[in-house]
Amino acid sequence: MSMNIKRPNGTEDVIPKNVHKWHTVEKITKDIAESYGFCEIRMPTFENTELFMRSVGETTDVVQKEMYTVKAKESEFTLRPEGTAGAIRAMLQNGLLNEALPQRVYYILSCFRHERPQAGRLREFHQFGIEMAGSLSPLADSEVISLANAILKRLGLKNIELYINSIGCPNCRAKYHEALRTYFESRKDELCETCQGRLVKNPMRILDCKSKICQEIGKDAPVILDYLCEECRNHFENLKKHLTNLSIEYKVNPKIVRGLDYYTKTVFEFVTTEIGAQGTVCGGGRYDGLIEELGGQHTPALGFAMGIERLLLLMDKQNCDYLVPKKCDIYFATIGDAALEKAVKLSVNLREYGYFAEYDVMNRGLKAQMKYANKIGAAFTVVLGDNELKSGNAKIKEMTKGEETEIRLNDKFVDSFEEVYFNNILSVIDDTEVNE
Repeated sequence: MSMNIKRPNGTEDVIPKNVHKWHTVEKITKDIAESYGFCEIRMPTFENTELFMRSVGETTDVVQKEMYTVKAKESEFTLRPEGTAGAIRAMLQNGLLNEALPQRVYYILSCFRHERPQAGRLREFHQFGIEMAGSLSPLADSEVISLANAILKRLGLKNIELYINSIGCPNCRAKYHEALRTYFESRKDELCETCQGRLVKNPMRILDCKSKICQEIGKDAPVILDYLCEECRNHFENLKKHLTNLSIEYKVNPKIVRGLDYYTKTVFEFVTTEIGAQGTVCGGGRYDGLIEELGGQHTPALGFAMGIERLLLLMDKQNCDYLVPKKCDIYFATIGDAALEKAVKLSVNLREYGYFAEYDVMNRGLKAQMKYANKIGAAFTVVLGDNELKSGNAKIKEMTKGEETEIRLNDKFVDSFEEVYFNNILSVIDDTEVNE
């Protein structure tokens, strides 16, 4: 009996006709990150489970409910649920933090969380992320937010709002935790089972709970901004000044706590209402204690991550422009074995110069080959048969306008093709200017 094997639930295939959309996001994010001085880093897909327990936090949904963990003999590994912990581990292990500061890295990677699949939320998803280590200054915070803002603008996205908050440092947060415990204690029995445990260990996590009941109970909870120490308050006020100086619009949302425990002081989100419940397309903040928690010297750090699937959902929704997919530059339609051999040699030569050249490998007739050339959107076609081989000349046809030009089939073929190719490009530009 034949098997009907499908991809796992919560995963997606990126087929060739859509991959140019991914290339667009990847190119723009990389180009802008590098213009801000960030360099690419690549990490393993899985890490020792302890890394995420210590960094992400034992009371988070990610650790308690969503991680994919594998035991292999005496070892335990976890598929990365996010990028920051692995990036910081790699920076520490490879001595990057001993070099000139700040260290700036970016990455594009797949992450894994066992969540209920829906639009914009997958079990395997992809992120573009950055990390900056070494600076305490709120200017670094505004720099990171500016980078995210620049990417969203370059992608052509609109109607996205930036929300910022400060969740303070461990000192002022301790007082806030006590205020939250006092607030939630009177309604403890109404909280979900997970949040009843959080009330003791980390009451701020209750504010991030997905349960509608817990969200309703937490609606009037105390806000962290009322409990900030002087240092944290000054940091937040200076961040707002820097954002204003950069003409970046923002709103203060005291309910933002982010879903991971390593955050301190600044947290932020870029949010849209156009793709349903999963409207956060970028989230990040500062995590000044994480490097020390993972065994390094105390080093302030911050960063963000963008969900690529969510960006693409929004780009499709807003009809944003993508890079043009690469199409066939020239297709050789052949009659007979000798003509096919010539097409193979000419194609190999063209490919050495970066052109996309094709010829028939399906043993089709001439009519079927031309139909195929149309279907794949070939820019030019050349028909090769005995007459063309004998004369050493062939007709190259520009497929959009139907114009034909004679071309020599000698060792200067690539030069001749380039002349026809670039003349056609100039012709298209001239036509566009006339139409405008």
